Amino acid sequence: MADGNQRFFISYAGIDRPWAEWVGWHLERAGHRVVLDVWDWRTGDDFVDHMDRALAGADAVVALFSRAYFDPERWTREERNATVALRSRVIPLALEPLVMADIPATLAAKLRKNLHGLGEVAALEALKEAVNGGSRPDGPPPFPGPGGRQAPPGGAGAAAGETAPAGDDFPTGEDFRAAEHLAPRLPRVDGEPEVWKADRRNPDFAGREAQIVALREDLLSGRQAVVRALHGMGGIGKTQIALEYAHRFKAQYDIVWWIDAEQADQIPVHYTELADRLGIAKPEAGSESNARALLSALRTRPRWLLILDNAEQPAQIAPWLPEGPGHVLITSRNPDWHGVAAQTPLEVFTRADSLAYLTARVTGIPTDQADLLAQDLGDLPLALAQAAGVVGSGMTAEHYRELLATNTERILSEKAPQGYAASLAAAVEIAAGRLGNEHPEAVSVLMLGAFFGPEPIPLAWLEGVRPALRSLADAEGDLMWPQPELASLRRYGLVRLDRATFQIHRLTQGVLRDRTAPEQAGLIRADVATVLAAIDPGDPKRPENWPAWASLTAHLTAQPDLCAERPELRRTLLGAVHFLLHSGRTRTAHSVASSLSEVWIASLGKEDPDTLTCLQYLGHATAEGIDAGGAVPLIKETLELRRRVLGEDHPDTLQSLNDLGATMSRLGRHRDAQDLAEEAFARRRRVLGEDHPDTLQSASNAAAALFGLGEVREAERMAQDALVRGRQVLGDDHPTTLKLGAMLPTILMQLGEFGKAFRMAEESQLRLARTLGDDHPDTIGSAEAVALALRGLGRRQEAYEAARDVLDRRRRVFGGDHPRTLQAASQVSLALRELREVAEAHELAQDTLARARRVLGDDHPATVVGQAVAGAALGSLQRYDEAVELLKDALDRQRRIIGSGHPDTLGTARLLAEVYIAMRKPFAAQRLLMGQVKQTKQAKRGRKGKK
Repeated sequence: MADGNQRFFISYAGIDRPWAEWVGWHLERAGHRVVLDVWDWRTGDDFVDHMDRALAGADAVVALFSRAYFDPERWTREERNATVALRSRVIPLALEPLVMADIPATLAAKLRKNLHGLGEVAALEALKEAVNGGSRPDGPPPFPGPGGRQAPPGGAGAAAGETAPAGDDFPTGEDFRAAEHLAPRLPRVDGEPEVWKADRRNPDFAGREAQIVALREDLLSGRQAVVRALHGMGGIGKTQIALEYAHRFKAQYDIVWWIDAEQADQIPVHYTELADRLGIAKPEAGSESNARALLSALRTRPRWLLILDNAEQPAQIAPWLPEGPGHVLITSRNPDWHGVAAQTPLEVFTRADSLAYLTARVTGIPTDQADLLAQDLGDLPLALAQAAGVVGSGMTAEHYRELLATNTERILSEKAPQGYAASLAAAVEIAAGRLGNEHPEAVSVLMLGAFFGPEPIPLAWLEGVRPALRSLADAEGDLMWPQPELASLRRYGLVRLDRATFQIHRLTQGVLRDRTAPEQAGLIRADVATVLAAIDPGDPKRPENWPAWASLTAHLTAQPDLCAERPELRRTLLGAVHFLLHSGRTRTAHSVASSLSEVWIASLGKEDPDTLTCLQYLGHATAEGIDAGGAVPLIKETLELRRRVLGEDHPDTLQSLNDLGATMSRLGRHRDAQDLAEEAFARRRRVLGEDHPDTLQSASNAAAALFGLGEVREAERMAQDALVRGRQVLGDDHPTTLKLGAMLPTILMQLGEFGKAFRMAEESQLRLARTLGDDHPDTIGSAEAVALALRGLGRRQEAYEAARDVLDRRRRVFGGDHPRTLQAASQVSLALRELREVAEAHELAQDTLARARRVLGDDHPATVVGQAVAGAALGSLQRYDEAVELLKDALDRQRRIIGSGHPDTLGTARLLAEVYIAMRKPFAAQRLLMGQVKQTKQAKRGRKGKK
C-alpha cells in the first residue's frame, strides 16, 4: 500500500527508542496509524499477545536496523523470522552504517533506506520515500558529470535546516517548523544541546536497559515538570544511569544541566551558573535572586533536563525544584522522597547484566568464573567495575575472589573506576562516618547486621532478644526500637528496609567487619549467636516450616565455621542440615555437614551424640550426590559407633541401619539392601510400632530391594501396605505418605499395568508439586514415572516432552553429571529413538555414556543403563556389530552387579533381542530371552533356598 493511510508496527532495539519515537511521531502526523510498544502497551500487559495482534494488524513492519537490533541475545532466529524476515512487507531503516556481516542472511537482501548522517529535513524525506516509495522526476535529472547543474535542495543528502520538496502527506517547510517544538527530535550521535553541562559518557556502561526505558517513560508521563528520584545504596549505579540517560536522549532537550546537589545550600549557586548561560542572570542580584529568575524562566521554556546528583536532603531540595514543561532527575541514597518526587528504587544488576559486563570488560574470562565472581560481588555495579579493573589487568579471577573473602576492605579500597567518585570501601566508610556523627545510636544496629549473613534479617529476631544483646547501644525503654535506627540507616543507603526485614549488602558487611576491632567483633558475634539460637522454626521435615528454616539457614551457613564453635547453636545447626536434606538441597547439606563434622570431631569427638547425628546427615547427603559408593564407609562407621554408644535398638542406630540399606539399593547391591532393610523393618516394627513413620520408611526400602531382585509381586504387596498405613496415620499429603507412594507406579509398570501406573503417577506428581514444589527431587522423580508410563501407553510424543522436562529440571537442580540426571538423559534418548529421531537419540546417548563413565565409573548402575541405551541407538542406526558389542557387555555387567532379575537387566536383554531381530537373527533373540528367563528363575530359587 503506497500513499494513503497505512498501519505500521515499529520494531527496534531498546537503545534506539529515540529513533522509534521520532519515526512513529512523524508517521502518525502524516495520517498513518502506528503501534509502538512504549506508547501503546502498559506494564503488566501480555507482551506475546500484543505482539501477535500488532503484527497481524500491520500493513508493514518498520524495522530500525542497527548493530544492537541484530544482537543475538535479543531474539532467536525463529522470533526474528516471525517478526521481520518472513513478512511480506518490511521497511528497513538503517540508523548507523552497516556492512553485510552485521545483518543476518534472511534480511541482508532487503533494500534499506539510510537515516544516519542526514539532517532532520533530509531524514524526513528519506522516511517518506521509504514508506510511500520513490517517484519519477518531473524533469530531467541533473547531469552528474563536471559542469552539470547542481542537485536541488532536499535530496537524500540535504543537511539540517534545508527545505525538502513538498510531499503528499509528510509535513515540510513551514508546517514542519511549526510542528517541530512538539515532535521528538531526530536522534543524533554527535553534538550537544545548545546548553550542556555533564560529564563525558562512560564507554563501559552496560546493562540497565529496562531501567532506562522505564525512566524515559516516566519522564514523558506528564505535561508539567516531572521530577523523578533514582535511589539506592552506594555503588548501585544511580549516577551512571543518569549520565547514560542524559547522553542517550540529549537530542530531545535544548538544555541539559548537571548539578552536584550533595550540598543543598549550593543549589542557588549552580542555578545562577545556568541562568548566566541562558543570559538571564544579573551580576548584582545575588545567587538566590538569579536562581529564582531561572525557575521563573523554566516555567515557560520547553525541553530542559536538570540532573541533581547525590541529593540527600529532600526537605532542602524541594523549594528549588522547577516547574514547567521539562524534566528533573534526582539521584540519592535516601529513599524518602515522598511528596517531593516520584521514586524509582534501584537494585543490583541482574546476573545476566553482571555476566555481560564482566565478559565485555575482562577479555577471555570463562562464563563460570564470571558467574562466581558476580555472586561474590553481590552483582553490585561499582564492585563489578572495580573487579573488572583489577582482574583485567593481570590478576586471576580466582585470586581476586580469595582476596575478597579474606581482605574485603583492602581489595575494595582500590582506586575508584571511571565514572565513580570513590571506591566501594571508601563509599561505605564515608556513609558510616556520617551516620556515626549524626545518629550514633544507629551504628550499633548497623554493626550487628554486618555480622549476619547477606540475606534479609527479620526484625522479630532482634525484638525478641533485645535485652540479651550486649553489643548494642543502650535503648532500654525505647518502645520503637529498632525502627528509628533502621530509618537512619536507610536514609544513608546502608540498608534495604522492607516491612518486616532489613538487609545489608554482602560487600558493605565485609568492609564493616574488616574495620571492626577483634574484641568488639567477638562481642557482636556472640550477640548474633544469641539471636540465632533463640529462633525455633519448628519441625524441619514439615514443608510449612521450610520458609522459616530457609531464612534461618541462610544466616547459619554464611559463616559455618564460626557458628560451629558455639555450643548454643549445635541443635539449631543440625536442624538446618535436616531441613536442607528434606527440602532437597543435598549439595548445600553436604557442604554444611562436612564443615560441622570436621569442627565437632576435633572438639567433641566422634562418639558425641551431636557429632554422630552430623555424620549421619553427611552420609545421607553423600549418598544422594554423585559419590554414593563413598558414602558406604561413612554410614557403616556411624552405624557401628551408634551401636556401641547407643545400643542396637536405639532409634538413631536404626536410622543408620536404614540409611545403609537404602544406599546399597542405590548402588544396585540389592541382596545386601534386602538383608539390611528387612532387619531395620523388623527392629523398628518391634521398637517403634507397626505404624510409626520410621517403620513405614523401612517397609518402603524393603519393597525397593525386593523390586530390584525381581520379586515384583511381593514388592507391590509390601509397598501398597506401607502406603495404606501412611495414609491412615499421616494423611494423604504428608511428605512421608507421598514418598511411600512414589515407587508404586514403577512396580505397576513392571507388571504391565501402565494405565493404572499413569493415573497414580500423575496424581502423585500433582500432590508432590503442591506440597514440596516443582523442583523438589521427589516431585521430579514422580514426573519421571509419568513419562515412563506414557511411553508404556504408546503416547510417544507426550512421553518425549515429559522426559525432556524431567531432564531439564534435573540438570537445573542436580547438575549435568548427577546419576539421576544421567538416568533422565537415557530416558530422553529412548523416547527420541521411539520417535525415530535416531541421530539425536544417538548423540544424546553417547554424551550421557561418556559423562557417566568419567564421573561414576564403568560399573555404576547409571553407567551401565547408559551403555545399554547407547547400544540401542546404534542398533537404530543399523550399526549392528557395535550395538551388539555394547549391549552384550552391558547385560553381562548388569547380571553381575544388580542381578538377572532386576528390571534394568530385563530391559537390556529386550533391547539386545530387538537388535538381533533387526539383524534377521530371530533364533538368537529367542535364545537370549529364554536364557534370561531361566537365569531369573534360578536367581529367585537361590534366594528362597538361602532363606
